[in-house]
Amino acid sequence: MEKIKPFITNSLESQVGKDILTIIIVILVGLGSFGLGRLSKNPRNEGIKIEYKGEVINQQGSAIKAIKELESTGKASAGPFFASSRGSKYYPSGCSAGKSIKQGNRVYFESKVVAESAGYSLSTSCK
Repeated sequence: MEKIKPFITNSLESQVGKDILTIIIVILVGLGSFGLGRLSKNPRNEGIKIEYKGEVINQQGSAIKAIKELESTGKASAGPFFASSRGSKYYPSGCSAGKSIKQGNRVYFESKVVAESAGYSLSTSCK
């Protein structure tokens, strides 16, 4: 640090030194911004995998499969529970509170466990 300190103080006294330090700062900020942009471009999380005696079970597999099917075809297979692909609540199939959700935006689940493991919670109006 003691070796760098005189270099920086001498550089700040001349106009050329100020220009060089400004260029270095601009380059470092650009590289940092590029790195942060790359970090934010992570692939989609595929869920949690739990192993039981040599067997791998993907708890969110059904939910992810339903979401991918909805994204690719615009339709999803029916199940006893459904949710909006844009919301955070899920509903039983007979619940009237979920009637306002368009068919194209619905994601279906085989059970409460699958819906909750996908990050949805049961609607309070359907309990």
